[in-house]
Parts: sequence; C-alpha cells; structure tokens
Amino acid sequence: MIQDCLDKINHTLTTKASNTPTFTLAFALLGATVAGITLLRLLRLFFDVTIRKGISLKKFGAGKGTWAVVTGATDGIGREFAFQLAKAGFNIVLASRSAEKLGAVAADLESKYNIKTKTQSIDFSAGDDSSYDALSNSIDGLNIGVLVNNVGKSHEMPVPFEQTPLDELKAIVEININATLRVTQAVLPKLIERKNGLILNIGSFAGTVPTPLLATYTGSKSFLLSWTQALGEEVKSKGVTVELVNTYFVVSSMSKIRRPSKLIPLPATYVRSVLTRIGLNGGSISRPYTSTPYWSHAIVDAILSLSGFKRLVLWYTHKMQKDIRQRALRKKEREAKKQ
Repeated sequence: MIQDCLDKINHTLTTKASNTPTFTLAFALLGATVAGITLLRLLRLFFDVTIRKGISLKKFGAGKGTWAVVTGATDGIGREFAFQLAKAGFNIVLASRSAEKLGAVAADLESKYNIKTKTQSIDFSAGDDSSYDALSNSIDGLNIGVLVNNVGKSHEMPVPFEQTPLDELKAIVEININATLRVTQAVLPKLIERKNGLILNIGSFAGTVPTPLLATYTGSKSFLLSWTQALGEEVKSKGVTVELVNTYFVVSSMSKIRRPSKLIPLPATYVRSVLTRIGLNGGSISRPYTSTPYWSHAIVDAILSLSGFKRLVLWYTHKMQKDIRQRALRKKEREAKKQ
C-alpha cells in the first residue's frame, strides 16, 4: 500500500517535471555536462598513452651520479626497473632477499652500464628491525633521487579468507604494507632534504577492483593506493613526486604468466611505459597520484572506472578466481599422485 502511494507520487513528479521547460533544460544541461566531462577524460586518456610525455628522469638526477633504490630487484619488474634506471644513468641500490641473486644483478649492471651499485639482503617477510637499520646505514650519505617500492607478494592460489594459511597472510601484510612503509621512511627524508625526488609504488588492479578469494592481497593493495594518495599530497610541496603505478597482468613469476600478449606485456615493455609517463594518469581517471601507464591496461582501467557496474565486476572476478582455484587444486592433485 505504502509502495503504491510512493510510486504514484514519483510518477506525478516525473510527469510534471518532464512537462516543465525549466526542468527539461536543466536535465539537458546536466546530461551535456556529464557527457562533456566523460569525453574530456577519454581524450586525456588517449593523449596520455600515445602523445604526451611524462616527467623526465633527468629531473630526478639521471646521469648526475644520483642513486635509485629498488626493492624486489632481482626478478621480474623490479629487476627491469633496476636495469632501465641504470641505463638512464642512475647508480642503483638493490634490496631483495637472495644475496646470491643480488650479487649477480649488481655485477650485470656495473659491467653493462658502468654505474655503481650497492646491495642489501633483506627478508621483507620477516619484518626484522635490524634489517631495516642496516638498509638505512647502507644508504647513509648517498644522494638518492628515486625509490621504487616494487617488492610484493600474492597468494599461492586463490583461497577463501578463512582458509588462508596464517604464514601466507602474515607474509602478504608484512611485504606489501609494512616493508613499503619502512623502506619509504628510510629514504623519504633524503628526498625531502634535496627538495626533489620520485617515489613509485607498484600497485595492482586488485587495489581498485576488490578480488574475492584474494582478499588479503587485494586489501593490501587497496591500502597502498590510499596511502600513496595521502603521502603524495603531504610531500608535494616539498618537491617529492609520489605515484602509485596501477598494474594489470605482466609476464612474471608472480603472475605465473609466461607468454606476452597485447594485454600482458613483458617486464621490459611495461617498465618502459612507466618511466616514460611519470606524472600522467593514463587510465587512472579521477584518481590523484595514480597512473595506469601501459596502453591496454589504461583502456581496461578506464572502462572499469566509467562503467559503474561494480557489482557485476565483483561477481565476475569472484567467478574467475573460483575457476583459477579449481584448476590449481586439480594440478596440485596430479602432482601429488606423481610422487
């Protein structure tokens, strides 16, 4: 009964509004404004991923003996950041877990680009204060211009939250959140002191699109997004550029994807897009201090941002992760039978 009355009132108001020229004009102007804003955003996206150039690495000291710190620097995207920053003329501080891999990467960098390197072996999952103190000591006195917070961890496979192994849960939080905070606290004062610096935090689409069965990982990346935006606003006036790099799939051991495609680039291609588009939003429409620089990732991000179908996207990602989990479990069963 009450609902019928509300429907009649709504119908009456709608009918009167549609018959009133003022209301018609107002709604037309509103529609035109929304359409215009959307068009401008799409045009900006197009120019960001095609024509416009980002802030040059020279602004942050490339080729002038300046140092760049890269975490998770021995594999995948992190290793590629180290190599491309070295090619641009930065000395490199490599921070990762394996001392053996660190030594090999450092030797390659020095021989190929004639730059200096420092290495710091850190188990980021341990959260050991002494390790972060050692990192702070190793960078003391260095003229640092760039920090790439790349180290990260996801789940072994999609898993319901209540079934997530405790050690996996702790490691994700420690690596994706605490390690980023601790390393940034060690490096940021140096960037503020020189009144010029760049911090790139490597994020994930999971930070903007909640991903069921990866709840801990997606939550950690969502934290990184909000924290980056807050920090970026804090230090902007101090000459420090902070940017979250919103990343979709890239060929890597973490993604477990081996073959590249238009949607899934190789690390070298992806990192090149990041370093040539610093300061540009790309597909990160209306998200400050955030960039989705790779062209196909930018298109996907823009579609997700503008579509408004968040509930549908949530359902789809849940379905996709269920399928991935089932395949992973079947593979695990086959491997167990072989033993």
